[in-house]
Parts: sequence; C-alpha cells; structure tokens
Amino acid sequence: MELMPQEPLLTDDQLVEKARQGDYEAFASLVNRYERRIFALALRIVRRSHDAEEVVQQTFLSLLEHLQDFRGESAFSTWLLRIATNHALELLRREAVRATMPLSGGSHESEEGEGLPKPNYIAEWRESPEDILSQKEMRALVDQALAELDEKYRLVFVLRDIEGLSTSETAEILGLTEANVKVRLLRARLMLRERLTQLFGDPNRVFPPHSHDD
Repeated sequence: MELMPQEPLLTDDQLVEKARQGDYEAFASLVNRYERRIFALALRIVRRSHDAEEVVQQTFLSLLEHLQDFRGESAFSTWLLRIATNHALELLRREAVRATMPLSGGSHESEEGEGLPKPNYIAEWRESPEDILSQKEMRALVDQALAELDEKYRLVFVLRDIEGLSTSETAEILGLTEANVKVRLLRARLMLRERLTQLFGDPNRVFPPHSHDD
C-alpha cells in the first residue's frame, strides 16, 4: 500500500496570513505550535501554574485581537513572546498592587556602571552542568534556584538562555538597551551559578572566595 506524501508544514508567516483571512484552522495551528512554549515561559515568570494558564489564555486572546498588527518586522515567535511576557508582567504588577508591595527593579534602570556580584561560595561541581540538567529531579532544583533570582535578572535569563532569544530580541521585549541586557544576563548567570554550586558543589573541594581588595 503506497503511503500518501505528507503536506509540508506551513511557516509561521504563512499561518499568520491564512489566519488573517479568517482561516480558523491556521489560527489553531499557531496556538498548538506555541501553547507549551508560552506556558513554560509564563510559569518561569509568574511561578504558579494557574497564573501561567491565565497568561496563556490572555496571550492568545491578544493574538486573535491584534493579528492584523503583526508587520513582520521581527520574527513572529519574538512578537508572540513579547505579548506573553507583557501579560505575565502585568499579572505580577496586579498581584504586587494587591499585596501593596512594589515590584523590585524597574525595567528601565541602567546598571551598566555597577559592579558584578561577588561569589561567597566557590567549589568544583560533583557533576557537569549537562549531567545535572539531564536529570528530572535535578531540573526541579535548578528551576527553584531560578525562581529565587530577582525578577529583572530572571526575566533576562529565561528569555536569553532558556528561550534562546538574541540580545537584541530580549532588549526589544523588555524595553532595555542591549548593554543592559548583557549586564543583567551576566549577573543572572553568576548568581545562579553560585546558588547551584551550593547544591551541586563538592564540599571537599571548596575554594576560599577571592579577595577583591587586593
């Protein structure tokens, strides 16, 4: 029995164009293509499943309402992630207002002239980072360490190192300069590495912290 050849997958831009013309199946294909990615991104920002689900719903409602506004000046995925990030941040702001606590670290603060964090715990890891991330139970600890980072560092780390966006795309989504993105990313990596070192470092191979006063 001869198998029928499969139709090639449509690109994002092709699906967007079809959806603009009222093709619901094309819109549903976009949702299916990005639903899990948006949920994972939202969960790392808002840190609760039901809040992440709300972000997903709001993101695709916004997509439906503003599909005609997409001009193709950036990749569709970047445009959609920006919408999702904005909804996640808006949810955090609403919660902060309810809790009468301001969110720490405004998006437009310049940090280019500030120093880098000084690690207090340095040790060789018992396992390589790749081996650690390949273990499901270890990934949960990594996610917990990431959740403990200040929001402004966590956002940059999630978009750059987890979502794989470029520095310019991350800057565009968060409304930062590229230089500021680079500084925040470096700080996030340093702080995250120190927190993970406390979990995965070999206590028998701890190094004294370097003195920065020499």
